[in-house]
Amino acid sequence: MKAVILSGGMGKRLRPLTDYLPKPLVPVCDAPIIEWQIRYFKKFGVDEFVICAGYRAEQLVNFLEDKDFDAKVIFSIEKSSLGTGGAIRNASKHIGNDDFFVINGDVITNLDLNKLKKQPNSIAVIPLRTNFGVVHLDGNNVEKFEEKPELSNYWMNAGIYYLENTILKILPKIGNIEHTAFPRLAKSGNLHAVKYDKAFWYSIDSHKDMDECTRQMQSIKYDDFLLT
Repeated sequence: MKAVILSGGMGKRLRPLTDYLPKPLVPVCDAPIIEWQIRYFKKFGVDEFVICAGYRAEQLVNFLEDKDFDAKVIFSIEKSSLGTGGAIRNASKHIGNDDFFVINGDVITNLDLNKLKKQPNSIAVIPLRTNFGVVHLDGNNVEKFEEKPELSNYWMNAGIYYLENTILKILPKIGNIEHTAFPRLAKSGNLHAVKYDKAFWYSIDSHKDMDECTRQMQSIKYDDFLLT
């Protein structure tokens, strides 16, 4: 099986780290994000990776070429930002005729990929997380405060997909898959969602995300899931 890792972003909110490193090489629990991702996919039998790289691509290439993941790693280099859809289209010659996984390059998770691949053109969704505390009211009286709850009736895109290769035909040269191909598939009834209620999931967009993800990984011994 094959996975495309979207690793071209600049990670501006992670400066000054990303002044010197591409975002996928930012360390979380003593390993770069992209190493967590590759080892995670290998747990589910993925043995070929297409790395869509842009910002500081040479550092990412050098790091991965020096690692032995017992997997095939191919690079698709972007000379300028193409967006998520454009990046996948740019990598199409490396994807071929197979269905494939896609993951955003800042996601660390343990969600079960076997559920996702049961039906092509599926996206993983998780309960919406708010960055703000919620105040519960009884009329005008405050009942309680709830810190950063999950809103179980609303779902958010987890940034992990299992796609048919035919989607390559409708991807933009420049633009995000979420704003182009996905709405077309949804309109025709050909885009599916797989719900994950309790999966470990973090998107590393800021230093605060790094800290919170690290604490949670340590508390659940997440390295055991990947590295044993």
